[in-house]
Amino acid sequence: DEEEDYMSDLFIKQDVRPGLPMVRRMKEAIQKEEKQKEANEKNRQKSIKEEEKERRDLVLKSALGNENKGFALLQKMGYKSGQALGKSGEGIVEPIPLNIKTGLSGLGHEELKKRKAEEKLENYRQKLHMKKQANEQAADQFRIRFKNKQEERKMEGDLRKSQRACQQLDMQKDIDVPKETWYWLEPEEEDKKDEEDNEDECTSSDLSVSEKLHMLTAYLREEHFYCIWCGTTYEDSEDLSSNCPGNSAADHD
Repeated sequence: DEEEDYMSDLFIKQDVRPGLPMVRRMKEAIQKEEKQKEANEKNRQKSIKEEEKERRDLVLKSALGNENKGFALLQKMGYKSGQALGKSGEGIVEPIPLNIKTGLSGLGHEELKKRKAEEKLENYRQKLHMKKQANEQAADQFRIRFKNKQEERKMEGDLRKSQRACQQLDMQKDIDVPKETWYWLEPEEEDKKDEEDNEDECTSSDLSVSEKLHMLTAYLREEHFYCIWCGTTYEDSEDLSSNCPGNSAADHD
């Protein structure tokens, strides 16, 4: 090859910006690869299934002609192309479509798969329903426990109030020892008794808070004619029964 003349007009007119030769070569390589793919696709030998599918689609798309025996029989009985079947024309116009089975599974396999999918979906829905019920039950139990705890705290507060009132009223009558040890509030720094002395005594832990409150309320009413709910000391039992708004804690609530 002859050497290029770098002073010629052809060389000077060329675009010599940096990077353009690389971009041009990449574009050419991509175009060449696409052309090669198209050539390979055209030259590729089609499989038997692909050829059968193409022939089948071609036949199904084409209308029935006189060479079809069934169509020829219909024409002899007065049928015209595009007319619906039936004496009054209420039948179908197009032939019944073909459902071609291409897989290797046996008959009824698709129905089995569909039934299993429906059963799986139903099981999933049942699990969601059971989970929702469990969450609702847990929420209800939490609300019940919270309510019970609030009621218990309220009764504990009422019991302490009753113990404080009992101690004051007993002392006013010069009673130095409570009728029951838990009738008064226990001092913060009280000497502990020996465990042997407490074995035969009924401890306060044997009674619930509601039982203690009921017993202490009855004691205050009978001994001091005092109603913890009203916060009033009456003159006698007759005055208490006639002037007290209620005769039990429930009546005052």
